[in-house]
Amino acid sequence: MSIRHGLLALLERGPRHGYQLRAEFDAATGETWPLNVGQVYSTLDRLERDGLVLQDGDPDADGRIAYRITDVGQAELRGWFGTPVSAKAAPRDELAIKLALAVTTPGVDVLRVVQLQRTATMSGLQELTRLKSRATDAEADLAWSLVLDSLLFRAEAEIRWLDHCEARVARAAARRPQNSVAAPATDQASRR
Repeated sequence: MSIRHGLLALLERGPRHGYQLRAEFDAATGETWPLNVGQVYSTLDRLERDGLVLQDGDPDADGRIAYRITDVGQAELRGWFGTPVSAKAAPRDELAIKLALAVTTPGVDVLRVVQLQRTATMSGLQELTRLKSRATDAEADLAWSLVLDSLLFRAEAEIRWLDHCEARVARAAARRPQNSVAAPATDQASRR
């Protein structure tokens, strides 16, 4: 996720100081990816260094400095909105890495790892569904609703993928000889 571009999008609405940016970002995303105010200000420093934002006037009574987006920042923001997100740019998928390593690590009960994750994902999906049922269709909640939809679809996809992984691991285990070191463990106690 690009905090840099998220802050530029918020600054497109008008000058803001860091605490306002953090609050508006959290509100737009339903606090799904909460920002640390220090992270906001360090990003603002880099945006200023890169000529994408400027300080807007003197500090307020609390010493907070507002920032505004520059023409260069607006061009950067338009470029971001006009460019699809690449899967190559996505953060590493910890679950995929965990399962890839689990199937190659002796003594790991891969099916148990899958089952534990499925249980956790189902629990998260139920919570997201509860949140969705309470969400309103008001335009003010549209940003949060879109984020919530994304989280719901990802959780559903993760459950389908875990089902697929479980089936593949079970088929692979059935084809391997019983004493194969690479065979997924079905009972860690029996391997000791």
